[in-house]
Amino acid sequence: MIRLAGVGKTYPDGTVAVHELDLDVPRGSLVCLVGPSGCGKSTTLKMVNRLIEPTSGTITLDGEDITHVDPVALRRRMGYVIQQVGLFPHQTVRTNVATVPSLLGWDRRKAMARADELMDLVGLDPAQHGGRYPHQLSGGQRQRVGVARALAADPPVLLMDEPFGAVDPVVRGRLQEEFLRLQRDLQKTVLLVTHDIDEAVRMGDRVAVFAAGGRLAQYDVPAQILGKPADDFVAEFVGSARGLRRLSVTPIDRGDLEAPDGHQVRTSVDVSASLEDALATMMRYDEGVVGVTEDGRTVGVLTPNGVHRALRRSVQQA
Repeated sequence: MIRLAGVGKTYPDGTVAVHELDLDVPRGSLVCLVGPSGCGKSTTLKMVNRLIEPTSGTITLDGEDITHVDPVALRRRMGYVIQQVGLFPHQTVRTNVATVPSLLGWDRRKAMARADELMDLVGLDPAQHGGRYPHQLSGGQRQRVGVARALAADPPVLLMDEPFGAVDPVVRGRLQEEFLRLQRDLQKTVLLVTHDIDEAVRMGDRVAVFAAGGRLAQYDVPAQILGKPADDFVAEFVGSARGLRRLSVTPIDRGDLEAPDGHQVRTSVDVSASLEDALATMMRYDEGVVGVTEDGRTVGVLTPNGVHRALRRSVQQA
């Protein structure tokens, strides 16, 4: 859906922010751009909606060169979420969420109804929060409002720049899970910038690792990024714990389960969970095993040995 071909950005003083970037973002996918500070990932995001103009290459949206599109009209086709949210402080939450529909000429009743629908979708009670002002919300609530506002006009593309970086780790994890739930339902085409490799591999269908000078070092599915780093930079960036990080992107395999008979099972996870979810559940409840269920029925038991087998196989297959 989004294609960047040979895209570059060089500033007048000669600084290269992005270097000959080729990137294909499939429709309905969530692609994370990750890398150290100053590597060009946010610049790339801003070139997609023309907040920054590229100096070379082409960017197309559904086959249309975006340089031939009015930039204001282009941005209204794309939701945009930033770390500090950027809510209007003197407008209520409901009015903030309805910003883009109002700019598009929706009548007030329709725009406000859409705002209430989106607040509910992101887990905010419209009756409780709609009339409040941004300063009356927690950081996590403001981020939810930012996501709701970006989705209000139902754009096909969502651009997110460090959207969960300004909140504490516990809230960040909850927001990530909530957004992944939304994405499973809405299937937007998402570009998400982060400096956190754990966030990237947890959330991304694909991950683009940027290096200094705006160079794309590797673009692949999370398991490949962790299992087969393209070069020394990627290997160092993902860290020596990349084997453990693979737990978060490795699903439970029925072949690694043992029969429930003979095990005392006190807690369980769904069969759709990752090995990380299963191991975390074991540790949280200080249990030696965890049950695995499907549609509420126990289909097997996962032991630490089963986790180990699955992880070794995952590394060998990468």
